[in-house]
Amino acid sequence: MDAETAQIVAAIGPRLRALRRERGLALATVAARTGLSVSALSRLETGHRQPTLDLLLPLAKLYRVALDQLVAAPDTGDPRMHLRPHHHASGGVVVPLTGYPGRVQVFKHVLGPREPRLVSHAGHAWLFVLAGTLRLLLGDDEHLLGPGETAEFDPLIPHWFGPEGDAVEILHLFGPHGHKPVARVVRPPDRPLP
Repeated sequence: MDAETAQIVAAIGPRLRALRRERGLALATVAARTGLSVSALSRLETGHRQPTLDLLLPLAKLYRVALDQLVAAPDTGDPRMHLRPHHHASGGVVVPLTGYPGRVQVFKHVLGPREPRLVSHAGHAWLFVLAGTLRLLLGDDEHLLGPGETAEFDPLIPHWFGPEGDAVEILHLFGPHGHKPVARVVRPPDRPLP
């Protein structure tokens, strides 16, 4: 197996684990729904078992993803992204703009009215308002952000965000392990945007 193929195969296990966790499923639940053993799933996720079609096909069906999303096959020459919107458990519609679990993820998120419910979790969060007004509760503070404004925070702080009004549309960057975007080019504060 060449180095590129070995790298693709090695990334399958962590991707499967991330998909399972994103869906809030235990190994035993996935085993019961796919007919695969807990041991086989665990070994697959940790890279101690080679991924084969008989293992990957039931997982792709359960997670409702294309097989190439599990494998992250090499590019075929088509640079277009095929976006798949889905309803998020906490409300609204989420459109994933990146597809690599375990790294900084980018989402377009459209939120309608919903009741505030503070949550906290590990990672790093960054929001950019595209349209509407975003209401952000961060600890004991409340912030209203309009189009073009951003917020960056540690999601261990109890937080909630939603629309101030009918709906809000945002870009949401989330680093699951505390990763955050790194600014390579910084605009001097005295120079306005064009």
